Amino acid sequence: MRGNPLSEPAPSGPPHPAELRLDEIMRRVACGDKEAFTVLYDAVVDTVFGIVLKVVRDRAQSEEVAQEVMIDLWRRAPRYDPEKGSVHAWASMIAHRRAVDRVRSAEAAANRDRDHAVRDLQRPYDDVAERAETRLQSQQVRRCMKQLTELQRQAVTLAYYQGLTYREVAETLRTPLPTVKTRMRDGLIRLRDCMGVTA
Repeated sequence: MRGNPLSEPAPSGPPHPAELRLDEIMRRVACGDKEAFTVLYDAVVDTVFGIVLKVVRDRAQSEEVAQEVMIDLWRRAPRYDPEKGSVHAWASMIAHRRAVDRVRSAEAAANRDRDHAVRDLQRPYDDVAERAETRLQSQQVRRCMKQLTELQRQAVTLAYYQGLTYREVAETLRTPLPTVKTRMRDGLIRLRDCMGVTA
């Protein structure tokens, strides 16, 4: 394939026979004929570039996408079926799909960048707010815990901060299980009321 035919003038030389139809050219391209691909390239590149430019709207990117389309035509030549449409129609379809894919990819990248920027801006505020809220709640819990009886405070601490079961709390405090259950229930009610939590 040549350097960048989009920006180079068409080479001079003897013209290819006009009677050679593009579907025959495509058949030869499918067999790996590089000269036939040169003919195909010259025949469809302007159409391909025009379609891509209308969708992408950026000349440099459009040239890039058009080159990708031409490579696609070379690789996919064996799949071309003249029964389903002309070479120009097939090349146009591939060009349009490639152009739309490029626009969608660019939009997705822009959205990802914007989302990252928004998260980065919000994170410090969210972290500070969360830490402040946690600290205030901890202070409130400590204040409310002071309002419990000694047995209630010990039972709640063992059950909720150390993960002991009612039976283990009773054994640790050497207190009958029914008493521990009653004290914990009463203690939790007092905590809930103190912290303003509605049932």
